[in-house]
Amino acid sequence: MNKTELIDHIAQEADISKATVQRALEAVIDGVSTTLKKDGTVTLVGFGTFAVGKRTARTGRNPRTDAEIKIEAAKVPKFRPGKALKDALNWLTG
Repeated sequence: MNKTELIDHIAQEADISKATVQRALEAVIDGVSTTLKKDGTVTLVGFGTFAVGKRTARTGRNPRTDAEIKIEAAKVPKFRPGKALKDALNWLTG
């Protein structure tokens, strides 16, 4: 499902306009992004938690030339699913 399909789905399920859904979804995405930029976390109980992880600097290898390259440290977004989401995905096996 892409963003447009998600907007369509929410608009249909909530019986509201696509324009309203798009503004709301953009606000949610912006809120999550802003919080992560400040090294915060966003927890949606039952769905999951968005957080910032850190990757340390390391040495890699260019697969074309086999030369060593230096990979800088970086912050990366992480998502940890909540129990309700895990249970929804595994309801047949439970």
